[in-house]
Amino acid sequence: MRDLKLPGQRHPEKAHRPDHAQPKKPDWIRVKAPTSQGYKDTREILKSNKLVTVCEEAGCPNVGECWSQGHATMMIMGEVCTRGCSFCNVATGRPDALDVFEPGRVAHAVQTLGLKHVVITSVDRDDLEDGGAEHFAQTIRAVRHRAPDTTIEILTPDFLKCRPEALEKVVEARPDVFNHNLETVPGLYPEVRPGARYFHSLRLLQRVKELDPGMFTKSGIMVGLGESAMEVKQVMDDMRAADIDFLTIGQYLQPTPKHHAVDRFVTPDEFGEYERSAYGKGFLMVSATPLTRSSYHAGDDFARLRAARLEKLGRG
Repeated sequence: MRDLKLPGQRHPEKAHRPDHAQPKKPDWIRVKAPTSQGYKDTREILKSNKLVTVCEEAGCPNVGECWSQGHATMMIMGEVCTRGCSFCNVATGRPDALDVFEPGRVAHAVQTLGLKHVVITSVDRDDLEDGGAEHFAQTIRAVRHRAPDTTIEILTPDFLKCRPEALEKVVEARPDVFNHNLETVPGLYPEVRPGARYFHSLRLLQRVKELDPGMFTKSGIMVGLGESAMEVKQVMDDMRAADIDFLTIGQYLQPTPKHHAVDRFVTPDEFGEYERSAYGKGFLMVSATPLTRSSYHAGDDFARLRAARLEKLGRG
């Protein structure tokens, strides 16, 4: 039996990689260990519904804050990914068959937690003909049924090996926000995101807008992987050309010595400059801080995103 708590079994594709020293984190990146009752209650609800979260699987530094407020990002389709990105702490390997009861369990947890906004993500499932698109759609519909007032944000794979109908299936289920992360600048894709294609991911988000112009689109990147500021701003331009509404930028943190090395810790002032630049390029919403992650403060950010669009339409 494979034990995903053991690094060698969790990331067999990284076993041959040389170790990279993990630099000491600066003061602005440190967070307290989770201890609150709210954190424990959220963990128990998720555990009792046999749900996986990206908060735990990816080792998110914000898990204590988010879970203490009853917020969690549900990760569907299992805890094993078919990809082996060098930055990611999610386990790699051959996933199990899809659990047909999972959409219902996710919906029940959303209702029990009383979420106003939920983020649903997944591992990559290149082993499935539709990449898991129908499972996403079923989960969205189940949440709509059990918690009709909850707004839904999805963070999807790239559906790289699927027919176009796969993406259409997900969009037809009408999530409120469609998120797919570009993760890094195109020049770093071969070493950071092997198996993915920068312009395919960009086109995926552009296609969402073509299928449903009213749907909010969102994407994010990490910094501190070896990119330049000029490359980051070019990604912003590419995203705006694809009509992406919401941009997130956060500091890359190295999960283990076998993962991609941290090139440097980007300062809060630099994040502030990225935010100002992004708003200047026309994004409706930008979150750019060292601890920013795709679903960090997602509910509050969605409210601000919706308000920004209404303000823009009002001016028009």
